[in-house]
Amino acid sequence: MSTKKSTRSPASLKISNDVLTKIAEVAATEIRGVASQGEHLAVSEKGVGIANKFISPVKVVVHGDAAEISINIVVLQGFKANEVAGSVQKSVKSAVQNMAGVPVSKVNVRIADIMLNPAGSTNE
Repeated sequence: MSTKKSTRSPASLKISNDVLTKIAEVAATEIRGVASQGEHLAVSEKGVGIANKFISPVKVVVHGDAAEISINIVVLQGFKANEVAGSVQKSVKSAVQNMAGVPVSKVNVRIADIMLNPAGSTNE
């Protein structure tokens, strides 16, 4: 009896950077103190040109098997920026690793602006 060896190559799975970017953005919007517009992060109006309006506040670069994520956030008035940024780092790393199975080597958070409350509104 002869035995045949399978020469099939193992299947591969690649998750696009766009998907990793979306996971990171949604995770950041879930943090109290981060300004958002629905499931999208608010974008700072300071120094924004026409081209900047279409640039995502999240950038994902995959080096080898790990992702490095950079994210720009706008913090709501009345929240401690360093605590919000720390929570964003933890949330983004956890979400990407759990949902996509992609290890995250680093989450860089840049506080791009502070969103001031309109007159007469309260902070929740």
